[in-house]
Amino acid sequence: MRLIRLPLTALLVGLTVLSGCSTSSPDVIDRADAQRLSTVTDAVVLSVRPVVIDGSQSGAGGVTGAVVGGIAGASVGGRREAAAVGVLAAVAGAVAGNAVERLSTREQAVEILVQLARTGERRAIIQAQGQEQLQAGDAVLLIGSAGKIRVMKAPPVGASAP
Repeated sequence: MRLIRLPLTALLVGLTVLSGCSTSSPDVIDRADAQRLSTVTDAVVLSVRPVVIDGSQSGAGGVTGAVVGGIAGASVGGRREAAAVGVLAAVAGAVAGNAVERLSTREQAVEILVQLARTGERRAIIQAQGQEQLQAGDAVLLIGSAGKIRVMKAPPVGASAP
């Protein structure tokens, strides 16, 4: 039983690390976007609604689960049984690993419908829930960099820099 518990712990630790690799949070900036000029567009929030960003399945969870399951299963019984159990455990581990990866990478998010100040056009942006709570009527800035957009509250007009 100790042999099985250790690989399952390793699987959970590995998938937890993987789940932290990607986020759509407006409070987390990609390293590649640091020190780059971004476009800024003024807008007003029309509505905000909660949504869920589905988890990813990069395959890493399945591979990790298959390896851990195969190792755990191969340690059961004699030579013949170990091979059969190892294969079955690897398949079960792959399925479980995919499910754990998908669930651990899901994010609570918001869909923000905005109206651009200059043109009056409407746009929808989905991003993970950040520190700021946006509401209809809020003046916001749409910050674009490398094809990605994030929404943040606009500072008051005439506000001085810190």
